[in-house]
Amino acid sequence: MLLLLPALRPVLRWAPRLAPLPAALRLRPPPLMKPLVVFVLGGPGAGKGTQCGRIVEKYGYTHLSAGDLLRAERKRPGSQYGELIEKYIREGKIVPVEITISLLKREMDETMAANVQKSKFLIDGFPRNQDNLQGWNKTMEGKADVAFVLFFDCDNEVCIERCLERGRSSGRSDDNRESLEKRIQTYLQSTKPIIDLYEKMGKVRKVDASKSVDEVFDRVVTIFDKEG
Repeated sequence: MLLLLPALRPVLRWAPRLAPLPAALRLRPPPLMKPLVVFVLGGPGAGKGTQCGRIVEKYGYTHLSAGDLLRAERKRPGSQYGELIEKYIREGKIVPVEITISLLKREMDETMAANVQKSKFLIDGFPRNQDNLQGWNKTMEGKADVAFVLFFDCDNEVCIERCLERGRSSGRSDDNRESLEKRIQTYLQSTKPIIDLYEKMGKVRKVDASKSVDEVFDRVVTIFDKEG
């Protein structure tokens, strides 16, 4: 049996003991980084999706298409928004902002929770009107940083022809001339003013989207290499 010298007993008796961390602190995950967002805007058929795919490959962004998320939610069994989304898309109207932002936020949160390095996002087709922008500012203020708006500028008729060509194989209910003309008018009346607003803030990076896919991407690369 180990005997302690009398002189050491008071020291050991009063030596501080380190208490274990509370379970809540031990199990708490690291905080998520604030997402860095690039809004990608332009008329239907301007090539936003194609170019976003290339940006993802070269720069590691996560591409979130507001339209794709809405279409997926429309088809999801049991979705409370499915019929409403279908009605708005078919009529070429803008889906209520609360639905769109909730889907975008859910995707960003899930992406960053799965991989903390994936904090850069391309949000394609949003914000599409003043209501979208106000909803984003209200919901995401302090929770995300918007780096800039990537604007694909393209002639309206070129956009329509591209969408009609895509519609021959896409199966999308809105890839027909009647819906496309409505979508172009919605874009001009509602989305273009948002682009103009960001332009005044010096946060628009404009690309001539009427050129070939490779030529457009060359301009995109110049922009992203400069922005970092």
